[in-house]
Amino acid sequence: MSVALRIIPCLDVKNGRVVKGINFTQLRDAGSPVELAGIYNEEGADELTFLDISASVEGKETMRDVVEEVAGEVFVPLTVGGGIRDVDDVRALLHAGADKVSVNTAAIADPDLITRITAEFGNQVLVLSVDARRCPPGVSTPSGYEVTTHGGTRSTGIDAIEWTKEGVARGAGEVLLNSMDADGTTDGFDLEMLRDVRQHITVPLIASGGAGKIDHFVQAAHAGADALLAASVFHFGTLRMRDIKDALAREGFNVR
Repeated sequence: MSVALRIIPCLDVKNGRVVKGINFTQLRDAGSPVELAGIYNEEGADELTFLDISASVEGKETMRDVVEEVAGEVFVPLTVGGGIRDVDDVRALLHAGADKVSVNTAAIADPDLITRITAEFGNQVLVLSVDARRCPPGVSTPSGYEVTTHGGTRSTGIDAIEWTKEGVARGAGEVLLNSMDADGTTDGFDLEMLRDVRQHITVPLIASGGAGKIDHFVQAAHAGADALLAASVFHFGTLRMRDIKDALAREGFNVR
């Protein structure tokens, strides 16, 4: 039987609260990360992702005390990202209860960080987070997609597909592909981007950005996603994980 498709709620945390917006802006409060983590654990989440979205932007460390509280509420794998700059940061987060870490901004500034982390802890610990968008006017890349950093606030001009390939070659065990164009819109995952990245990597690919209805999850799975990450549809009660899994099972996908 194939590996089960994973449903992953995402907690975007700023100043100790879960927030959600559109295209990384217009943030509104969605609740306590600890309370939401407990709810999602009970509702059947396969994993949970905790992203401190202000850490990289403001040059801070990830809130380890909050991570510890969240880890105490869940019995599924927990991925933590935001503000990770060196191997010691990873070690501290693993001690705080994280099972995996996600890197983005720091890895682009220092790609060898990926190599150092995976050499120390194994590639199963590292998720390469790629905040990608279609190139805006004045920016051109071979694939037509560029990577952004600092929570989507800075353009890099780096080709998103080439960077993803490099990250995997350096040891990243998974790729979290977040479409900035689709983020928070609830108009659906960026299926074209998913397919384009899927054909260039063999590690698990997590689709993120744009989920608004159950069909969007099914479409992303058909586009090659191994896991489906969403935030606002879960935070505000629009969709239930069980309903999503039932729809995926009807389409022939293996779900837990």
